[in-house]
Amino acid sequence: KAEPLVTILIPSRDHVRELERCLKSIEEKSSYRRREILVIENNSTEPETFAFYRSLSGLYPDVRVITFPEKGDFNYSAVNNFAVRNSARGEILLLLNNDTEIITENWMEEMLMYAQRQDVGAVGAMLYYPNDTVQHAGVVIGKFGSASHSFLHHSRWDCGYCGRLRYVQNLSAVTAACMMVRREVWDQAGGFNEDFPVAYNDVDFCLSLRKAGYLVVWTPFAELYHYESRSRGYDISPEKLDVRLASAERLRRAWRTEFEKGDPYFNPNLSLYADECTPAWKFLEPGFGKE
Repeated sequence: KAEPLVTILIPSRDHVRELERCLKSIEEKSSYRRREILVIENNSTEPETFAFYRSLSGLYPDVRVITFPEKGDFNYSAVNNFAVRNSARGEILLLLNNDTEIITENWMEEMLMYAQRQDVGAVGAMLYYPNDTVQHAGVVIGKFGSASHSFLHHSRWDCGYCGRLRYVQNLSAVTAACMMVRREVWDQAGGFNEDFPVAYNDVDFCLSLRKAGYLVVWTPFAELYHYESRSRGYDISPEKLDVRLASAERLRRAWRTEFEKGDPYFNPNLSLYADECTPAWKFLEPGFGKE
């Protein structure tokens, strides 16, 4: 409906090549033009980063660089909350990682058709690894003990279990690497919970929307590449792993009832401890066979 202003929020700390590829793909491949892009500078140190920022006004007139004022460890939730609160003009918010690249020209329209619905809280996209396998096709609550992506590493051309990689569907959560939300919904939810600095902030946010009565929608018709964790690195150092594990425990505590009930969009007869949709009896899981 109409052409609402979409604010694209891209947190950024150095890694100019990834950011440049992301911005270039938005400019060259996106058919939706009524947009603004906020690059949220967060404690960069490399001179080439700031040189690139200075060149942006000439390259991309719809891009603004704003600076997150706080120093210290990266807090994805706080960075986005700051940008929305102080600088976002659009009635539609589109959270986007700087290590993504657009594939589908009408990706924003495909997401907007659901984000504009009053019963929908958030919309997620199909994300691929650079080798054309699935990186994100929705999130399953309880998977591997906390929450994890569906259909990881399936071929881009695979239909998935019962065709689920090929149709739009309601899910419990989607990743904020590419997530669209109406501004009014964001404000109602109070933005991201800053107690989740890196991991699971998007899952916590989506569960909050579900609790408020909104649907969370995932569409395979908005496709992007995600060069996952190119900018921040993987959570394999002791410090990063500790933060991730603490966030996982915090998520389980905050949504204990939801974890106990199980994900309503995932068959309880399928395993939560396998990447693919595998019968739970193969793993002798205690919940197998329940309604």
